[in-house]
Amino acid sequence: MRTYRLTAQAKAQLMAEQPGRFSFYLEGNSDTNLLKGEFTRRLRLYQIAVVYVNMKLAGVHIFRDIKPEVFSPSGSPVSHIGEPAFYSSREVKDLGMEAAKIRGSRMAGVLLSPSGIFSVYNNGDSLTRWENRSELRVKALLQMELCQRRLHSQYQMDDVKALLFGDSMELAYEILVAGREKKQNYFILDGNYEHFYYLTNNPHGETLLRLLCNPAMTAELDRILGQGFGERIPDWHIENDAIDRSGEPVLFGYFFDLPRIARFNAALSLQGKGGTLVCFDFQCDVLRRYCIPAMRFQTIDFTKFNRRFFP
Repeated sequence: MRTYRLTAQAKAQLMAEQPGRFSFYLEGNSDTNLLKGEFTRRLRLYQIAVVYVNMKLAGVHIFRDIKPEVFSPSGSPVSHIGEPAFYSSREVKDLGMEAAKIRGSRMAGVLLSPSGIFSVYNNGDSLTRWENRSELRVKALLQMELCQRRLHSQYQMDDVKALLFGDSMELAYEILVAGREKKQNYFILDGNYEHFYYLTNNPHGETLLRLLCNPAMTAELDRILGQGFGERIPDWHIENDAIDRSGEPVLFGYFFDLPRIARFNAALSLQGKGGTLVCFDFQCDVLRRYCIPAMRFQTIDFTKFNRRFFP
């Protein structure tokens, strides 16, 4: 596996020009200074780097000098997150002894945004085996530290969600099928996280990440999509975002929330009903193959959407 490494000269230049931004990563016994000869360790560094790139391209703050030190041992300097910020798993370890509880987790980091708290993972191009207990400890730690202590005025316990990056939509199909068959990726679909979003490591994922971090823009898209449908039925036995003219449920699946899509599909199958799944055009092929034959699809043209919402 080929990877790029900073030379000593490049590190010195970064430290000289912006020490406040880069010293955390380049000084002392940091991961970037250690020899990563083992393939699995190099792969993890690479996958975390991909997450950093996704975040930066989506306008999420990644640098320590422009985001609050929420995980500081002395406590968060702010009580509210106004702009999206990503914290790597190493930054989360600033918590100290509490962070020891999440050793063994595959989490790349934590995304904090006005729309919620997201445990962030990157599967790259393949399925992975999950250490369920480690990942559940991640969720519990975030609920305790952020929802009950540091940012309790902004976040509730159910605001903790998960976000999974992958290299293709085909990987999402494999995850859905493996979950249905209760194989190694069943962790994603078994209710540990009510919401587990899947985004691709490409411009599609970058755009959806921008949208995910913007509740007002998401609400506007939902308003547009809801035109022509009836209002949703809350607490119904089938999850829904709207009702069509024949009284059948409609789900807005454009964020590719894996458990939500699986629940919707399973409920329709169990009830012997049809329904409509609204998604982006690049997501439709995977969903057609996964969902029941009675499922109908309404697609969003990604190019037109991008032109309107992110001109």
